[in-house]
Amino acid sequence: MGRYEQQRNFLKSNFLEFKHVKTDKIKGLPKPAIVKPYSSSSVMIDLPECNEDVVKKPNIYELIKQRRSTRFYAEDRLSLEELSYLLWATQGIAGTNKAGLTLRTVPCSGATHTFETYLFIMRVEGIAQGIYRYLPVEHKLLFMFDLEEMDQKVDAITLEQPFVPNFAKKAAVMFAWSTIPYRSEWKYDISAHKKILIDIGHVSQNLYLASESIDAGACAIGIYDQNLIDEVLGLDGDEEFVLFLGAVGKKRK
Repeated sequence: MGRYEQQRNFLKSNFLEFKHVKTDKIKGLPKPAIVKPYSSSSVMIDLPECNEDVVKKPNIYELIKQRRSTRFYAEDRLSLEELSYLLWATQGIAGTNKAGLTLRTVPCSGATHTFETYLFIMRVEGIAQGIYRYLPVEHKLLFMFDLEEMDQKVDAITLEQPFVPNFAKKAAVMFAWSTIPYRSEWKYDISAHKKILIDIGHVSQNLYLASESIDAGACAIGIYDQNLIDEVLGLDGDEEFVLFLGAVGKKRK
């Protein structure tokens, strides 16, 4: 029990302790930005507006029933419309409330939205292979850089997968969600970190269901080289670091 105790306690609610904490929000400190800044000279790619035409399987009952982790992919490319839809489904902004908080397609504790979405794009129609970041406010892709030897880098990042080795590099795209914890810590202090983990679960499940609805397959990846992927994406590993990965590709028949 000893070596599990700390992590088990982390899973429990600490609300009674949190009640006595004076958060940075209560102190009147500035609210962190909801999206990382970027240079005005960045290369931007407009994404198609999302609509239901991209969906091939609209029955939610069937989607939940048929959803599986998919590790075998066809060589087909995702269309740009399909990628746009997957990004909208996982972090898209559907509106704002009276307080100016963004209302997204996934639940989030207190609308803190700590995640940034990075993409390792391997096979998407009309998009060059490389590393991109999703900008949810603008619904655009920001091109970051070309990644030499993409296959080898993805292999190294995803380590030794227990069921199907080296499957991630065969996907059309690999999502990498980072977290900027202070966006939640500002409001929830010591309770933030459990909430962040709950929130990423909502994001991943939306990726699964949205992928199934376009007859593609997704697989969440929790085994990865933390230092390597943070280094590749230029993250400091403290104020921002990768939290979860997800591979998506067309299903192999």
